[in-house]
Amino acid sequence: MSARVDDPAGEIPPPPRKRGFVLAALVAAGLIAWGAHGHAERAARAEETRQRQAVFVPKLRTVEAKRLDGPIALTLPGQTEPFATARIFARATGYVAERRVDLGARVKQGDVLLRIAAPDLDQQLVQAEAQLGQLQAQLLRAKAMVDQARANVSLAQVTNSRTATLAGQGWASKQNADNTQAGVLSQAANLASAQADVKVAEANIKAQEATVGRLKALTGFEIVTAPFDGVVTARNVDVGDLVQADAGSGTPLLSMDRDDVLRVSVNVPQNAAVGVRPGISAEIKVPQMPDRTFTGLVERSSVALLAASRTLTAQVDVPNPDHTLRPGLYVYVTLAIPRTGGTTVAVPAEALVFNQGGTRVAIARDDDSVTWTPVHIARDKGTTVEVDQGLGGGERLVLSPPTDLKEGGRISPQPEKPMQAAQR
Repeated sequence: MSARVDDPAGEIPPPPRKRGFVLAALVAAGLIAWGAHGHAERAARAEETRQRQAVFVPKLRTVEAKRLDGPIALTLPGQTEPFATARIFARATGYVAERRVDLGARVKQGDVLLRIAAPDLDQQLVQAEAQLGQLQAQLLRAKAMVDQARANVSLAQVTNSRTATLAGQGWASKQNADNTQAGVLSQAANLASAQADVKVAEANIKAQEATVGRLKALTGFEIVTAPFDGVVTARNVDVGDLVQADAGSGTPLLSMDRDDVLRVSVNVPQNAAVGVRPGISAEIKVPQMPDRTFTGLVERSSVALLAASRTLTAQVDVPNPDHTLRPGLYVYVTLAIPRTGGTTVAVPAEALVFNQGGTRVAIARDDDSVTWTPVHIARDKGTTVEVDQGLGGGERLVLSPPTDLKEGGRISPQPEKPMQAAQR
């Protein structure tokens, strides 16, 4: 081999050393060993996790299902109404001579509200009473005529009897006997006429007495009185105003409400209307008076449901002796409606699971295993629901059960108080 031309010394370089290859091989072997060790550790941890999961018992909260036997508390909006309302119109034509009440005045039954001056009506009554006196005098005269006619009949009968006897003995003519007999008949006719005059006079008196009674009743309406205990809610006349009788379609003189007892009207939906009947207790709350609760009873209902809304109109009578409540208020009415169906159980909403199997709950058995039971929701109240199928009350329900909790799986129950469960 000849020396390279560009190598001034003419020397040949030494072959590469084997140290680099050995170092690379060692690094590769270390990496492989580290990877194998990591894989083995991961496999061991996975096996350990699998074994832990196989024997893991989750800690889950449980609460006892409560059977509901008491009435259903149903809260609905309502409004207060006066127990009685009266719009008072004039029944006597005249002028308002006196006004004793004003808007908001409280009155008792029989108190004088207004006095109407009606001189024309007063004079009509005086005239009718005078005519009644005349008719009564005519009755006395007719009765006197009856007495006179009765005496004439008696005299005619005596004369006829005497004449008939004399005519039979030949002392009087037959003509005289016939005349006296005709006289008896004539006097009897006069008596019947006099008695008819008495009946006519009595009938006239009755008719005039009715007229006098009507006018007295009308003059009685000159004094306008309160029909019941209550408050004046409207006043539309003042002293000097002219009012017309029989103006039922016009503006009333006054309006009154009775508010010592109020009616509270509430519309009950169809699902609760079956249990609503007179005697059911009710609580009334006014938003503007949060510290007050008023109580009453359902006294009446429409019986039939309104076709447009499928609701039953019920009225609650609420005593209001201190007049705290006022007609026209918007209120909340809580009715205690008796339960008409079967067993109903209260369940916290977080105990329900909705999936392809329907609505179910997980029940913790005495051996701390779990069984799934389908239920039917009868009433949803937000945080709690009422079910009428699937539960009988007293079961231990699992709260917020995990999705992988299987039938027969074991749990570590953590009981909660019913109140705490209800507050969640």
